[in-house]
Amino acid sequence: MTETNMTEKKAPPKTLPLQFPLCIFKTRNRMDDYGAADMKNGDLTEAELKGKFNLRGVSVTLDPYTGEKTPTSFAMDHFNKKPKEKVNKAEVARVLFDEFRHLSDTFSFSGKYQSIMRKMITHMQINNGAPFRDLLLDSALKEQILSDKSKKSSLVIIQSILEKTINWKEGHYSSNDESILSDAVKKSILPRFNRWKDRANGLGITVHAIHATHITIKSLKIDGDMFHATVHYRSQDHFGLDDTDVLDPFYRQFRIFHIWFVLQRWKGLGYKPFLTNMEATLEITGVRPKNAKK
Repeated sequence: MTETNMTEKKAPPKTLPLQFPLCIFKTRNRMDDYGAADMKNGDLTEAELKGKFNLRGVSVTLDPYTGEKTPTSFAMDHFNKKPKEKVNKAEVARVLFDEFRHLSDTFSFSGKYQSIMRKMITHMQINNGAPFRDLLLDSALKEQILSDKSKKSSLVIIQSILEKTINWKEGHYSSNDESILSDAVKKSILPRFNRWKDRANGLGITVHAIHATHITIKSLKIDGDMFHATVHYRSQDHFGLDDTDVLDPFYRQFRIFHIWFVLQRWKGLGYKPFLTNMEATLEITGVRPKNAKK
């Protein structure tokens, strides 16, 4: 071998492309978290509910703890010495769920998602803790993601990072740059239903702050100076209340949360909370930046 050949520089190896589909983000809160505080049921006594949580006048129709019906007229009750009518636990639950649905209309009275709240209450009543899925929730999640045009939107950040980090010369996203994508998404704002309109469409009370989210890039195609990516969001929330929910000064002023808490947490009823599942698939495109170095 000649000296010239020995000193020749070898061409640097091409970077390996990142393989898709790839999950680029998972929240700290895990999926299927049945051990979460808001997934408890039937764990509190009547004394605890009345003492720590001050849940006494829960229903306008009856006393859930005794089953005694509330008199419709004070005068009639004052002069009528007959014992108060009592109902069994099944009837107590039926009455409370009816009140639950009725009161939910205060938080769910506008827009195409307003039927979700009543559906979820009935699901709690009859499905013994089974997970809940509805196409309307999928639609709501997709709409929320697309409507967030802020710089901290997770989808906006994914689109921006892909544009800046794709190896345009080699026509792929390098496996060496995987952490750039995941680290950027960690700093983003994830989907949640805390907008003003969510206070009227039912989403603010049914899902609100989503418990867990996974984001997966299903595919990435690069064609010249353009890319097309398919991004999948899988989100999950809990239809259940923890102690802090009903002790919160804001929420405790609404009787709906008293009824919900008693239905779920009182040992005498113990209706199971459940997982709420949502998914959304979105298509994004981008172009090679003018100042791209690779």
